[in-house]
Amino acid sequence: MILAHLDLDAFFAAVEELEDPSLRTKALVVGGDPHGRGVVATANYVARRFGIHSAMSCAEARRRCPQAVFVRPRKGLYREYSGAVWTAVKEVVPTVERTGLDEGYLDLGELTSDFLRARELAEAVQASVRGATSLTASLGVATCKVVAKVASDRRKPGGLTMVPPGREAAFLAPFDIRRLPGIGPRSEERLHAAGIETVGALAALTDEDLRRLLPGKVGALLRDRARGIDPRGLETSVETVSISHEETFEQDIADRERLHGEVRRMATSLAEHLSSSGQSARTVTTKLRYPDFSIRSRSTTLPAAIDDGERIGELACALLDRALADRPGALRLVGVAVSGLQPFRQLELV
Repeated sequence: MILAHLDLDAFFAAVEELEDPSLRTKALVVGGDPHGRGVVATANYVARRFGIHSAMSCAEARRRCPQAVFVRPRKGLYREYSGAVWTAVKEVVPTVERTGLDEGYLDLGELTSDFLRARELAEAVQASVRGATSLTASLGVATCKVVAKVASDRRKPGGLTMVPPGREAAFLAPFDIRRLPGIGPRSEERLHAAGIETVGALAALTDEDLRRLLPGKVGALLRDRARGIDPRGLETSVETVSISHEETFEQDIADRERLHGEVRRMATSLAEHLSSSGQSARTVTTKLRYPDFSIRSRSTTLPAAIDDGERIGELACALLDRALADRPGALRLVGVAVSGLQPFRQLELV
């Protein structure tokens, strides 16, 4: 198997620079209001020199770089560019798995079993994307998804990193564990507390240590990935019907303001996922689990799809309040989900 992971470089910002070339020399932030509660969707490489990155609050980005230029995301425009990119990619490599507007996997093994030829194909993909859209893409080529994804981030912007067979574990070993796909904040915290800082250290864990630090199937899966073992192929026809985010609290929470805060944080995360995959949703659902493990859920369906985190948060909080009005009390778990997914946002006529 020879796979490539393609990642467009600072995609939203790059599109804005193409639309307005005067932005190329300025610190550019694509996001919300720098004086409000918006978050950075992406930043160009000039802005990144100031430590600005995606998911940072716009207020913090403004503090780090007062002269930065802020523009609101134009998702319809980004989808148009994304469509052109993937059309160009498929002219070189027919089988792809799009995981977002700006990234996805390519099946190079369908066209060649030789890594030298795979490099030529990857370079042809970069040239095709650049020729069709003037955008640059970074690619990682490897024998499996996890290594290809890490490799695609190795030489940005516009880089190409090849990881030949047999070099997977050695390539991954020096990276911080947070760079390994699948490592979440809790897993990272546990591993760091045990002195496990690098992917190589995770790969070297014994079965006994792994059961202690990351019990269950997830631990074994992550250790395999740290060793460069990842049998997943491309998913070219799987349709996602819903996206969800839920959190089990260490202690039951009854405070309504804290619960609203948790729900809004989840809504923001879901909105980021929708944005990155070029989707919007018509249905919002809030899930509650009580200390006795009983579950309540409330949903609402809108006439037009949305992808705005603040709006999803407002709806989810209202649904939480509705459920708690029916059964008050502390909660063990809260979750938010969106469904009725669509490939674009419809404008609601008023």
